[in-house]
Amino acid sequence: MTTSQAEAATTQRSPRLSALAARLSPPVPGSAAWGWIGPLLVTAFGAFLRFNRLSVPPVVVFDETYYVPDALGILRFGSEHNYSSTRNGLLQRGDPHIFTKGGEFVAHPPFGKIMIAGGEWLFGLTPFGWRFASCLVGSLAILMTARIARRMTRSTLLGCIAGLLLALEGLEYVMSRTALLDIFLMFWVLAAFGCLVIDRDHARARLAAAMQRRPPDDAGPRLGMRWWRLAAGVCLGLACASKWNGIWYVPAFAAMSVAWDIGARRAAGLSRSIYGGLVRAGRWVLASLAAVPVVTYVAAWSGWLFTSTGYDRNWAAQHGIHTPVISALVSLFEYNKAMLHFDSTLTTHHPYESQPWSWMVLARPVSFAYTPYKFGQAGCQVKSCSQEVLAIGTPMIWWVSIATLVICVAWWLAQRDWRAGAVLVGVAAGWLPWFLFLSRTKFFFYAVVYDPFLVLSITLCLGLLLGPARAGGLRRSVGAAVTGAYLLAVLLNFWYLYPVLAAKVIPYSSWLARMWFSSWI
Repeated sequence: MTTSQAEAATTQRSPRLSALAARLSPPVPGSAAWGWIGPLLVTAFGAFLRFNRLSVPPVVVFDETYYVPDALGILRFGSEHNYSSTRNGLLQRGDPHIFTKGGEFVAHPPFGKIMIAGGEWLFGLTPFGWRFASCLVGSLAILMTARIARRMTRSTLLGCIAGLLLALEGLEYVMSRTALLDIFLMFWVLAAFGCLVIDRDHARARLAAAMQRRPPDDAGPRLGMRWWRLAAGVCLGLACASKWNGIWYVPAFAAMSVAWDIGARRAAGLSRSIYGGLVRAGRWVLASLAAVPVVTYVAAWSGWLFTSTGYDRNWAAQHGIHTPVISALVSLFEYNKAMLHFDSTLTTHHPYESQPWSWMVLARPVSFAYTPYKFGQAGCQVKSCSQEVLAIGTPMIWWVSIATLVICVAWWLAQRDWRAGAVLVGVAAGWLPWFLFLSRTKFFFYAVVYDPFLVLSITLCLGLLLGPARAGGLRRSVGAAVTGAYLLAVLLNFWYLYPVLAAKVIPYSSWLARMWFSSWI
């Protein structure tokens, strides 16, 4: 082929390749600046709601009784330490002298408690201090959700809507203001998902660029190191190191990422797309989304590994294993086996326990704290008042999400839209595994891990309602009106529930009016 023929062939391919690049990795329209300003404004609103009155109630609530002293033990000893039964009163006075002898056996890995310890280190042993980290990551989750939704929908408006919905979501709000571990699990799962969505865009852009050169065969090119997928592996490791049920997201997200790679090669016209996605592009999936989470998980135990006071830290030495490094890892393995046995056999009855099939309808929320008051107490101006922290979702989000998830199932089956599929994976990995452990004690607030994916499902369906930018004026107007009405309903619903989410002292009659069902009491 002569030079002029090669140039002509390149010219002929150029429009086709430009169209391929636009199809594989379409740009986000609109201002890049507003792509940050809008989500940041929504996040500021959500952060204000969460940080306002963060110290209320000024007592240890629900399972803070375990995680607040665990975090303090990590600060002082490097790992969780045994504490006295009178710890709650001491903690509420800011008295750190709560510890007895020996390392404590714990039911959950340390990283969420390490994050709580960071707040205690910064702001002291106060309600604000031990809740600071939860509030920070709960607020940042709003920003991540907005940016993820913007990237998925290519719409800054829909991104801001997603962020606003999470800002007004009752369960996420309560968990952001309580020193429990589930908010950290949610945060790192969401971060991993965001990294994979970015990786999807970057990988498809690389594939489109590689197709401008002649691919090696019909399986397509190798794409080199995938740093965002590696970052997702780190985030998944931190999720598992916060609470073990993050492990379900490891295979779920790995399979999802590989499916995206196969889909990209199929869209590029490569006939061996499955081989290309599974082998050529997926050769490092096990390293990024399996090995990296394991290494990250072990690293999160550094405080326990590098000190001698942790529970069963010297198990291996006591059983004749003295090889450096190996001894510590064997001890850690045995400790984790004991934790797994405890977690999998926990069947203690609790008045607020619930089964996973009831979570989506908000059948049994969890009261983290409830205090009755008489006239004149705590500003009560009527015969009796109530103050409660109720871990419950915003009904206008949770109940509507049941319909939007059904729509996403139909949407994925009909069109194989990756966005609908991704949302379904996020919900399924956080919800369905609990059906395998029906005898285990479970609580509704475990569902916060897939809360952002419910919001994303609603956002995607609102996008369908609004239609593309080229849609007719009538459709856009009707879609905008319905979307606006829905967002207003969510805002009013959150505002109505706010007193029982944020521990406001209200008349008992007002409290009772917000208990829509007897199972909420």
